[in-house]
Amino acid sequence: MHNWELLKDADHDTMESLLTDMINDFRKDCDKRNAEKLFRIHWDGDFFSDDYAFAWKHVILNNPDIKFWVYTRVMSAALIIKDISNLSLYYSTDSENTDKAKILSDEHGIKLAYLADTFAMGKEQLLSLVNKTAIPCPENNKKIPLIDKGGSACVKCSQCVVGRNNILFSATKK
Repeated sequence: MHNWELLKDADHDTMESLLTDMINDFRKDCDKRNAEKLFRIHWDGDFFSDDYAFAWKHVILNNPDIKFWVYTRVMSAALIIKDISNLSLYYSTDSENTDKAKILSDEHGIKLAYLADTFAMGKEQLLSLVNKTAIPCPENNKKIPLIDKGGSACVKCSQCVVGRNNILFSATKK
């Protein structure tokens, strides 16, 4: 909520400055721990305005040593931040926004993160939507823990981090 309060009414330059400060702190923490610089944008939340998406675009472009990844349900944000080499972008898709997902996948090459009731349903629905396959999220599929002594599931799996494939998620984890 603190971050939201700082950003929600800020202008573009202030947003970019605040995000840059956060990323600089992240870089220092990574350097101190000798950790790989992998940053997931929005563990909770989404792009709330185009100005905010543009601020993130500039921050990502200005930090080529960091690998960013993000999921969004905001079509305009996906179009603003697409095609950045150090960003893996996923459009969060389910049965309610397949029209937008199809456009983003077919016309813009944006990867989809598809949520269905089960992995089997998601696979079928995604194939019928864009005629492409997807990898089931191994954490969501109970194959690896969310976090353990070795780190987070996302970093261990790395599918979303590197952006190679569409990803499937199951609401029932089945």
